[in-house]
Amino acid sequence: MKVMAAKDIGHGEVSGAVEPQAKTRAQESLSVAVVIASLGRPDLLNCMIKRMAAQSVPPKLLLFSTVTPQDLPEDFVETEHVKAIFAPKGLTRQRNAALDLIGESCDIVLFYDDDFVPSLHAIENVSRFFAAHPDVVGATGHVLADGIKTEGISREDARKIVAARDAQGGYPDDIVCECDGLYGCNMAYRTSAVRDIRFDERLRLYGWQEDVDFAGALKGRGKIVWTRAFAGVHQGSKHGRTPGIRLGYAQIINPLYLVGKGTMPLGFALKLMSRNVLANHGKILFPEPWVDRLGRTKGNWIGLFDAVRGRLTPERIEEL
Repeated sequence: MKVMAAKDIGHGEVSGAVEPQAKTRAQESLSVAVVIASLGRPDLLNCMIKRMAAQSVPPKLLLFSTVTPQDLPEDFVETEHVKAIFAPKGLTRQRNAALDLIGESCDIVLFYDDDFVPSLHAIENVSRFFAAHPDVVGATGHVLADGIKTEGISREDARKIVAARDAQGGYPDDIVCECDGLYGCNMAYRTSAVRDIRFDERLRLYGWQEDVDFAGALKGRGKIVWTRAFAGVHQGSKHGRTPGIRLGYAQIINPLYLVGKGTMPLGFALKLMSRNVLANHGKILFPEPWVDRLGRTKGNWIGLFDAVRGRLTPERIEEL
């Protein structure tokens, strides 16, 4: 393997990096580990390495959790601040492997999707936000644009959107509201609060709603919030996404399963399910080019039949 052309994060400057903002004593005391669970998208991981190297304050650790070495960039080399581990396939399993490794060696663990483009001040602002709010145990940042709801956002366009927001400056340390769950593409937790909490590995593959479940398991430990303190763009890359029938199944079974666990409110689950079922059936004749509405509709019905029979088995997604 060849050594990365970009310098190791935490050492020296990288072309395109922004000037660091003023640090506070509290901020410097909070270290951040960034976790990326990925499968079959090494190009996105290469972009994330460069993005983290360009941060105004770099993370203490950038950790990739993949399934095989082939999921990593061809020229990937481990360093003190950039590492990779391998875990069984599945978002929840891969994130759990990362949590097991990190433990409480860092103060904050920040989960990004591999197709997320964070602000160049994101790590600095995450640290500052949690230092300013000691009663917060989990926070999701501001998603400036989300390609998951469209055909996707190109890397170039995502960077332009983020650059425009960074140019404005003035990221506030405010809490916009408290939440029942966080958005998994861009969420951070205190490691001291999640030391004995893990993602539910019965939520296989895509792990749909695993973020809400994980946040729900932290009830009583502190505030779960949405903030504008850190931000970025979710490209919503369609490469490597879960097939429609599997996602459609998860859209029914996963919320009902989480209601039974007590980590998702029933009202929220019913609203989520009905919205997806209506969207899948309503657009089945004229689907978006990037959405398998027919497959999702079939998955919805399989999930409904399983639910009626009392079969709340999210792991069945792997059989479809």
